[in-house]
Amino acid sequence: MNYKYKIGDSKVLESREALDGTMIRRRRVTSDGKHRFTTYERIEMPTLMVRKRSGEREAFDRDKLVTSIRRSIGKFLNSELEVEEVVERAMDILYSFDRELVTSEEIGEAILDVLSTMNEVAYVRYASVFRKFRTLDEFEEIIRKQRNKGEQK
Repeated sequence: MNYKYKIGDSKVLESREALDGTMIRRRRVTSDGKHRFTTYERIEMPTLMVRKRSGEREAFDRDKLVTSIRRSIGKFLNSELEVEEVVERAMDILYSFDRELVTSEEIGEAILDVLSTMNEVAYVRYASVFRKFRTLDEFEEIIRKQRNKGEQK
């Protein structure tokens, strides 16, 4: 990647936690004092492995997950920060399993758990892609379940 400013040639002006303490946001200024920019530092967690539906195993790819969320739910989340929040909360769920191997199904269900509390339309859209809906009945069923969940609160 070609960055306009070098982090090593900058000075930190301000640091604060972002996204529920899982990231540090640093406001920086270039060494010449002419430009300001922001960097984000994420706490490094142990590497997760994913067992796919085909049985193959591969290293967990956070960027791939972000892309799949963006692709499946479109613009139903208000910002990139909300997408990041979904991913971070889903990863918290996955790390709570306390094991290094998770299935692609568990990842999808973790995303659905998070979306069900954040945005109902995004939840239904992601569910339709993740569960490969083929009929309107499947949409109606998940909408009914989501409504029932809301009524029980």
